[in-house]
Amino acid sequence: MAEQDARRLVALLSSDDRRLETRWVEVVTSTLGGRMSRAEIERELSEFYRALEAALRSGDTDPHGDAFAEVRALLNELSRNRARQGFTPSETAVSVFAIKQALEPDLVKSSDPQAILDYLGLSQLLDALGMFTVEAYARAREEIISAQSEQLLELSTPVVKLWEGVIAVPLVGTLDSARTMVVMEKMLQALIDTGSEQAIIDITGVPAVDTQVAQHLLKTVVAARLMGAECTISGIRPQIAQTIVALGIEFGDIVTKATLADALRHALGRSVGDTSPLTARRR
Repeated sequence: MAEQDARRLVALLSSDDRRLETRWVEVVTSTLGGRMSRAEIERELSEFYRALEAALRSGDTDPHGDAFAEVRALLNELSRNRARQGFTPSETAVSVFAIKQALEPDLVKSSDPQAILDYLGLSQLLDALGMFTVEAYARAREEIISAQSEQLLELSTPVVKLWEGVIAVPLVGTLDSARTMVVMEKMLQALIDTGSEQAIIDITGVPAVDTQVAQHLLKTVVAARLMGAECTISGIRPQIAQTIVALGIEFGDIVTKATLADALRHALGRSVGDTSPLTARRR
C-alpha cells in the first residue's frame, strides 16, 4: 500500500473513533464472557487503537515495520496476559479482529466503493496483526508450561533429612532424563548442605523399572559416590525385582532394600560415629 492508502485507513478509523471504540469494546467484552472487567478491556484496546492510528499516520502499513513496533509490543503484552489468565488463542485474537465487526455498521450505510476498498485493506492489516497475537500467545503458553513443568519437577523430587548424616529422596512417578538431572542436583546439594554421607533413593512410588530407569538410578548413585557418599536404593518390590532380573540389569555393589525402613536401618548402621539408639542396639 502507498502512503495515500495509509492516510485513508487513518480516516476510516478516525471517522467516528469514539463510537467505533465503544462498539469494539462491546464485542470483545461479550466474547470474553465477563472474565475481564470492561474497564480493563477499554484500557487495553484504547492503547492499541492509539498505537495503530499513530503507526498508520506515519504512512506505513507494514505490520512488521518499525512504525508498528509499539503496536506489536502492546499485542505481545496482551497475548501474554491472556495466556496467563487462561483464555484461548481465538479469545485473544478477537481483540484485534473485532475492529472489523465494529466498522461494519458504518460500512453498510456507505455507498462509496473506495470505503469498501479501504475496509478490505484494513482487514488485511488486522488479519496480520491477529496472527501475530496467536503466535505471541503460543510462545507465552510454551513458556508458562515449561515453567510449570520445572516447578512440578522441583515439587516431585523432595530431599528429606531422616537422621543426622542420612538423607532420602522419595521418588513418585516416572523417572526420565530431565527428572534424573533434577534428582541428582538436589541430592548432591543436600549432601553438601547437610554434610551427610548416606543417601537413600526410595522408588516405592515408581510404577515400573526398565533399563532406562535403571540407568538413571545408576548415574545418580555414581554421582553421589563421587561426592563421597554411599547410596542405598529402597522400594524394590517383588514385581520390580523380577523385572530387573528378566532384563539382566546389574546393580553391581549398590545396596538395595525392600523398604525404606530397611534402608534407613542399613544407613544408620553404616554411619560413621552414629550414636542413635537404633544403631546402638544393633551393635
